[in-house]
Amino acid sequence: MRTKRRLLAIAGAVLGVTLTLAACGANTAGNDAGGGGQEQADGGTKGVVGVILPETASSARWEGFDKPMLEQALRAEGFEADVQNAQGEVQKFTTLADGMIAKGVKVLIIASINSEVGSAVAAQAKAAGIPTIDYDRLNLGGGSDYYVSFDNTKVGELQGEGLVQALEGKPDGQQIIEIEGAPTDNNATLFHRGQRNVLQPLYDSGRFELVQSQPIDNWDNQKGGTTFEQILTSNGGKVDGVVAANDGLAGAVITVLKKNGLNGKVPVTGQDATPDGLKNILRGDQYMTVFKPIQEEADAVAKLAAALAEGDTAAADAIATDTEHDPKGDRDVKSVLLEPKLITKENVKTVIDQGYVPASDVCTGDLKSVCADLGIS
Repeated sequence: MRTKRRLLAIAGAVLGVTLTLAACGANTAGNDAGGGGQEQADGGTKGVVGVILPETASSARWEGFDKPMLEQALRAEGFEADVQNAQGEVQKFTTLADGMIAKGVKVLIIASINSEVGSAVAAQAKAAGIPTIDYDRLNLGGGSDYYVSFDNTKVGELQGEGLVQALEGKPDGQQIIEIEGAPTDNNATLFHRGQRNVLQPLYDSGRFELVQSQPIDNWDNQKGGTTFEQILTSNGGKVDGVVAANDGLAGAVITVLKKNGLNGKVPVTGQDATPDGLKNILRGDQYMTVFKPIQEEADAVAKLAAALAEGDTAAADAIATDTEHDPKGDRDVKSVLLEPKLITKENVKTVIDQGYVPASDVCTGDLKSVCADLGIS
C-alpha cells in the first residue's frame, strides 16, 4: 500500500517546548478571526500560510494542541499563521477556504471534515496557484501533492496489540465490540485496517469473537455511546473487550460500562492521549491510548509548507520521503508519516513529561495518589 521510510530530517523536532495549554482538557471553540494576525510582530515576513482545522466536538486535540503548535511552528519558519476551525460545518470550511484563497495565502494546509470538501478546496486552491498539503487526514480522490500525518495503520495496530495484551491469559472466545470512527474519514479506515491486521487472525482462530463492528458518523461521542449500549444489550450484556477508535468514543463506552457495573473489568482502547483518556487509564477504566506527538506533525508540515512557499519541490520531496496510497484517486501521495506510541498506565508519565498534558489536568482528586505512585508531578 505504501513505502515506509523513517523521517530522519524531522526526528529532532522540538518536543521540549514549554506549553501552558489551558485548553488541553476542553473542546474550546476556535476564533474565526484566525490566530496569526496578532503574532505578526514576531515575524511573518514571508507571507501567510492558511490552516483549516475540522472541528472541536470529537476531540480536544485540534484547538488544544494542533492550533497553538501550528502557529508556533509556522512562525518559526518565518510565516504568519492563519489557523481557523470549521467547527464541523462543511459550509464554514468552504467559506474559510474562500477567504484564505482570496487573500492569497502562500500555502493552504487542509485538515478536512471529509474527503469531498477537502478535495474541492484543494482543487480551488490549485486553480489559484496555491499549493496545498493534506494534514492528518488524506483527502481521497483529492489533488494535494503532499500529506503529513502519523502512520495511521500503525495506530490501529497499536490499538489491536493493546487489546491483545489486556486479554492475555483469558480463555478463548473473548467477545469483542468495535466502535469505529466516521466512515467518511480515511483515517478511520486506516485505523480499522490496522486493528484487523492484529485482530482478524484471532477472530478467525476463535481466540476472540467479534460481536459487532460499527462505524460512528462524524465521530459523534454521544451516538457512539448509544450505539455501544444497543449492541451490548442485544448481546445479553456480555462483552470482554472494546475497540474504541479514540478517547472520546472510549469515554462514551466507559459511561455505558459504568451503568452496567463493567467498568474496570472490560478493557477499552483509545487514541489521542487526551486528559480524559489519561484519567480513564489511571483509574483502570481504559486500558490504553495512542500518543501522537503533535508537535512533530506541526513542525513537519511547517517545514514542508516553507519549501512549497518558495517553490522548492526538491526540498519538499526531501522532507516527504514516505508515500500513502489514495485508492480512490489511484495515486501515491508524497508523505510524512510519523511514529505513534502505545500508552498504558505504566507510561502515562511519558505524555506529561513531554509537555503535552499538564499533570494538573490529570492528577486531580482520586488520582493524586495514583500519580504520586507513578512519579507523575
